[in-house]
Amino acid sequence: MSRMSAFSSPFMLGFDDIERVLDRVSKAANDGYPPYNIERLPKTEDQGDVIRITLAVAGFTREQLEVSVEESQLVIRGRQVDDKTRQYLHRGIAARQFQRAFVLAEGIEILGADLKDGLLSIDLARPEPERVIRKIEISSGE
Repeated sequence: MSRMSAFSSPFMLGFDDIERVLDRVSKAANDGYPPYNIERLPKTEDQGDVIRITLAVAGFTREQLEVSVEESQLVIRGRQVDDKTRQYLHRGIAARQFQRAFVLAEGIEILGADLKDGLLSIDLARPEPERVIRKIEISSGE
């Protein structure tokens, strides 16, 4: 049995990819590690809207973190390796790996990433889109 989609309307043309993106986002949202914030920074004239994603990555070094853009997704990966030379009497902090992905709208630009005090901040900009109006000529059909 196939499920009905909000995008199955005959008036929603060319939105096939959006449903796939929504499925990806809903699957990725189930894992709560690492915790993150998303905030809107004050608007600037040269960059338009600026959004900051901040992830709590305590214990990770710059070398253990990777930020990339893959097929319109911002992907953040963290890989820690167990230090075999240490002998723990109690181990409450596990060496973990994670992958967190955010789907990016068309036109979003990555301004940069910064790691400070265990927080990884990634700034994104959404430039103001140029308004384009295009008239379509109507032929007489002859």
